[in-house]
Amino acid sequence: MTEITFHPLSAIPATELLALLTDPDVRRHMPLAGDSWDEPSAADWARAKDAQWQQHGYGPWAIRIDGAFAGWGGFQKEGDEADLGLVLFPGQWGHGATIFRELVRRGAQMQLRNVTIMLPPSRVRLKGLARLGFEPAVELDYAGQRFLKFRLAGS
Repeated sequence: MTEITFHPLSAIPATELLALLTDPDVRRHMPLAGDSWDEPSAADWARAKDAQWQQHGYGPWAIRIDGAFAGWGGFQKEGDEADLGLVLFPGQWGHGATIFRELVRRGAQMQLRNVTIMLPPSRVRLKGLARLGFEPAVELDYAGQRFLKFRLAGS
């Protein structure tokens, strides 16, 4: 059985974070990620993500699958919404729905309201979002990039 665990992002070695942040298949779906990553900037990025827990009471986690770093996911404050993100190494994409369900469950435990997802148009397989309870909300421009926003029904 596959074991999925959640950890602070700063607990992941910068080399592993850097591998994810610079993976070409991952970057294709992260138009805001920028191009200038190195180990120090990856470590700074992880500390900033972890700081969201103190600032807002929620944030993203590092995700390990069977002990190996698989990616990151969780919630980030966007205005009055809790934006749900999930970024996995391509070899772990098949675990996405299971991890999403666990993130949504944790969000409900934390009593998060207005849960949304923003996806770039490069994400063309969207039917699974409906199965997870997300409904199309709006198309928007964010930091100069086009995104499709979905809202979790009932949140």
